[in-house]
Amino acid sequence: MARYLGPVCRLCRREQTKLFLKGAKCTMSKCPLEKGRKPPGPQRYHRRKISDYGLQLREKQKLKRIYCILEKQFRNYFKLASRQKGVTGENLLRILNIRLDNVVHRLGFAPAIRTARQFVRHGHIKVNGRRVDYPGYQVKMGDVIEVRDRGTSRQRAAESLESRTQEIPEWLDLNKNQFRARVIRMPEMEDINVPVDISLVVGLYSKY
Repeated sequence: MARYLGPVCRLCRREQTKLFLKGAKCTMSKCPLEKGRKPPGPQRYHRRKISDYGLQLREKQKLKRIYCILEKQFRNYFKLASRQKGVTGENLLRILNIRLDNVVHRLGFAPAIRTARQFVRHGHIKVNGRRVDYPGYQVKMGDVIEVRDRGTSRQRAAESLESRTQEIPEWLDLNKNQFRARVIRMPEMEDINVPVDISLVVGLYSKY
């Protein structure tokens, strides 16, 4: 499966905002943004005025990198969101948030989406009693997500839960003792907190 293999701190520097791709490590003083590191590349390009297209592109890149997905899959999600009833931008954010790797991260079973993706791919997660190893699996209302009781699966999940600082979303009901959670409803816009202007992303793809 295609994925980004380069240095993740470079992505945060490029967007000039914390994407929390390393979990708790992003809150430490060693974070390049905390040190005031500038975006990668020749600095003369970063001093130029950004066009409207450039602003839209940056917001799209930021959203892709927050959820650790590549262009082709992101474009497919946008097409799916545009076919659904309601506001396209809200539909897109909802689709991204109900990905299994994002749910695993939001529950605290993994410290970051990147590690949650690996956690799922290695077969540590079950959905409704069945092992699911596809990070892009779309959870539904009523689904039960749990960490498999084998090997070091629950030990790794417990370590992540202990260091967790974010609250569990209201649309998820977590039982920490059993390493199990239920999707009690689909996420609404007030449940989704990402530093992205989704209208700019929709405006970019509406041109194609």
